[in-house]
Amino acid sequence: MMLIGLMLLAAASQGTVSQEANDAGTMRGVHEIQVTLRKYEFSPGTLRVRKGEQVKLVMAAADHDHGFKLDDLNINQKIPKGTTVVVEFTADKAGTFQFRCSNVCGLGHRGMKGTLVVEE
Repeated sequence: MMLIGLMLLAAASQGTVSQEANDAGTMRGVHEIQVTLRKYEFSPGTLRVRKGEQVKLVMAAADHDHGFKLDDLNINQKIPKGTTVVVEFTADKAGTFQFRCSNVCGLGHRGMKGTLVVEE
C-alpha cells in the first residue's frame, strides 16, 4: 500500500497520469486536465471524461480572479489571479453539464461558460 502512495506522489510531481486503487482493488487512472481561465473563456472550453473516473482539474487564472462553478456536481471554487487551484471530483454520472465563472470578471462574465461531457 505504501508503494502505491509513493507511485502516486511520484506521478503527480511529474505531471503524468497517476493510478489509484478503487474499492475493488483494481487500478484506475486519474484524469488530469490543465485549464486556463481568462476573460472571458475557459481553455479548453469542453472537458471530456469517462463515467467513474477520478478527475483532477489543474486550473490557472491568467488575468483576473475567476471562479469555477459546476452546479450538477456541487462544485464552486474561487481561483485568484496568478494562482493555480486543483479541483478534484469523481465523474459519477453520465451526461453533459455546463460550468461557468462564479466570480464577476468584467462585462463578458455572463458568457464565460464551458461544458463537461461525462461519457459512459
